[in-house]
Amino acid sequence: MRILHTSDWHIGRTFHGTPTLSALRGVLEALVATVRSESVDVVVVAGDVFDSAAPAADCYTVLTETLAGLRDTGAHVVVTSGNHDSAARLGFQAALLRDGVRILTDPAAVATPVTIDDEHGPVHFYGIPYLEPALVRRQWPGVRTQAQALAHAMGLVRADATARGGRYVVAAHCFAAGVEATPHLERDIQQGGLDVVPLAVFDGPDYCALGHIHGRTVLSDRVRYAGAPLHYSFGERDKPRGAWIVDLDAAGVADARWATLPVPRPLRVLTGTLDELLADERFADAEDAWVSARYTDTVAQVDPMRRLQRRFPYCAEVRHVPARTAPADTRSFASRVQAARSDTELVDAFLTHVRNGEGADPAEAALIRDVLDERVAVEVSA
Repeated sequence: MRILHTSDWHIGRTFHGTPTLSALRGVLEALVATVRSESVDVVVVAGDVFDSAAPAADCYTVLTETLAGLRDTGAHVVVTSGNHDSAARLGFQAALLRDGVRILTDPAAVATPVTIDDEHGPVHFYGIPYLEPALVRRQWPGVRTQAQALAHAMGLVRADATARGGRYVVAAHCFAAGVEATPHLERDIQQGGLDVVPLAVFDGPDYCALGHIHGRTVLSDRVRYAGAPLHYSFGERDKPRGAWIVDLDAAGVADARWATLPVPRPLRVLTGTLDELLADERFADAEDAWVSARYTDTVAQVDPMRRLQRRFPYCAEVRHVPARTAPADTRSFASRVQAARSDTELVDAFLTHVRNGEGADPAEAALIRDVLDERVAVEVSA
């Protein structure tokens, strides 16, 4: 049996305020093409199908098109919910879906598998949706953390799989021990303490298809993250986009390989002075990329985003990261004013205060002197 493992589609997410729906639709079309060309038998989507609990109508259209396209290849589709999804909204029509597409969102049904046969016998697919401890503790007394919730769910799964016999696959959405998150992106599930799920929790299944982490990660031959199919932050820019293709034989996992998906627009982080970013040819290959610009000028520049977007139309982020910082000066602005012995020093004291310790450079100092001298000349002539 050939399985394609994907996750974290985040349909409806924006990238620095820009909609990603059109780009994601193209990537998911490529995913469907991969399923067809690789003769995949089962597609497993391990949570975070949508980016929010209340997605817009066009998000449902993309999901419907993708599920229909996957099923038209002949593959079965098994989908679980993640922490970004509303399990109720994602699963409310589960019983009405076309044959071969199953959406598993009910924690009470984690031990009820979708069973699909191949030439070696049955393979049981168990879908564990994102388990919010505050909600599942009503039916699973004693559960206080996500680690405990996953451990309890996996206990139920193992017991059922043992009774049924045969091979089995688990899809789950969690933060497992041994993986690194993308800063400011995968923060919705706590990463510290007991909310990290130990790898040993996933002992038993022939394969565990995990979701939540946006980068491809191999925790063991049997436990993997596929990551997101689209880049959703600059922190992900070096992480490949794709899905795992896993072959099961009579004994379990026989092979696992990476299927690459297209990147609609690459992500680049550029560093230099603002003048370098605006003119240097070494940045020419980023002119059609999403750009995060870090300009290193000592002082903040005027309207850097607008100026950078003239060269980089897809500049989405600008940060001021001075290459050199002035020595710390703990004096208050009032004390700096009191210490000034001339109007020139008074202006310099103001610049030093608002620029975090950086006073006028030589060209600015000359301009200040010229302006002040002109003012004095006008006052004397009057």
